[in-house]
Amino acid sequence: MNQSEIQKARERSRWRSRRGLLELDLLLEKFLAKRLGELDEEALHRYDELLLLPDNELLDIVMGRKPAPDEHTRAIISMILAG
Repeated sequence: MNQSEIQKARERSRWRSRRGLLELDLLLEKFLAKRLGELDEEALHRYDELLLLPDNELLDIVMGRKPAPDEHTRAIISMILAG
């Protein structure tokens, strides 16, 4: 992916981060404001996979009520929680 394509992917991720739960929206907005520009192609792909989860399941994982399904997801969750 070139820089233009990565930027488009980042914008798509920003749009897809709008969720139906306020708690999730607040966490993801803070994360995106601070870290979106740092995400490379691989991290964007992992983040997009995370966004495929239903809102309640994603919130449960982020809040630690449910384990992350894999190491890559845990890494993205850690980034989200670090803000």
